[in-house]
Amino acid sequence: MIENKTIAVVIPAYNEEKQIGFVIETIPEFVDRIIVVNDCSTDNTRDIAESYFQKAGSIKLPEKNLQKPVHEKYKRAHEILNEINQKETAYFPESVVNHPSPDGKLVVISLKKNGGVGSAVSVGYKWAKDNHIDCTVSMDGDGQMDPSEIENLCMPVINNEADWVKGNRFAHSSAPFLIPRKRFLGNAVLSILTKIASGYWEVSDTQTGYTALSYKALSSIKLYKLYKRYGMPNDRIIKLNIAGCTLKEVPVKPVYDIGEKSTMKIRKVVRPIAWLLFRSFFKRIWTRYLYKSFHPLFILYHFSFILLLLAIPYGIKILWYVFEGLKSNPVTVMAFVFLFISGFQSLMFAMWMDMQDNKRLYKD
Repeated sequence: MIENKTIAVVIPAYNEEKQIGFVIETIPEFVDRIIVVNDCSTDNTRDIAESYFQKAGSIKLPEKNLQKPVHEKYKRAHEILNEINQKETAYFPESVVNHPSPDGKLVVISLKKNGGVGSAVSVGYKWAKDNHIDCTVSMDGDGQMDPSEIENLCMPVINNEADWVKGNRFAHSSAPFLIPRKRFLGNAVLSILTKIASGYWEVSDTQTGYTALSYKALSSIKLYKLYKRYGMPNDRIIKLNIAGCTLKEVPVKPVYDIGEKSTMKIRKVVRPIAWLLFRSFFKRIWTRYLYKSFHPLFILYHFSFILLLLAIPYGIKILWYVFEGLKSNPVTVMAFVFLFISGFQSLMFAMWMDMQDNKRLYKD
């Protein structure tokens, strides 16, 4: 614990027999629960993780009553939330929880079917939420995240400075020298797209899984709906923004070439993540700026899209005139210019409003 706040670390692991032991061994002593989620590994990841049950030691979690006393007449709302929380277990992948001692620091959850890193993290999050953990950190099982930085991630959550905290490898001075160029460029592109889709316009290094979430943040999103595979960090950012959670970034060091074996293929993940961001952008705009609370940027965004779409046929027609060596129709040119400029201006105003509205969610 830190300042009487419980800390848990969720570690998704798939075929990490060479690294998982090292990761468990280096978790700081103040961490109350180490939750290893074995994503149906085909190697000895599960056996190696479970061999640390005794070594990890034990500590009893404090009993918590998060609900204030409520009169019998007004309990229905709380009862409904409890029912929903219990029923949502059915949406998670089937798993086996190996937790020999109720007070054991190490919990190993083995999924019966490989579901992807996002699925594994969501299962760990669910355990942490059900056990009322105050601050839940997620880090990969391949050793690419330095456990000594967990405290830096947790402190803003512990001190109520932010609802969730994200590591930022780009902010570390060694980033240009250690991050492989292809990954750096791919991450940079996805970070730009995620800024637009999520509303956290100042966020960077969106692909890192090194984060710390408060109990409030965990409870504010539907964990079982998190994206199942490598787009989970992007999806998590967007869902937390829709929930109105405040974010703080802290520098973390990039770690490579320590024996990890990445299964991610940049070309394969960019397209599905881009599509995820496209869909999620509209979901965020509709949910935050129409359903929850109306904002003029909802109209401006959609007005700009309509105008720009209407400009496309005129633009194609003008290009056809140019390629054919024909003189363009002045009406066609004027229509294109009017629609494009009006649409572009509306888009810029909408984005500016979006930036201004979301500034309050980003904590320096």
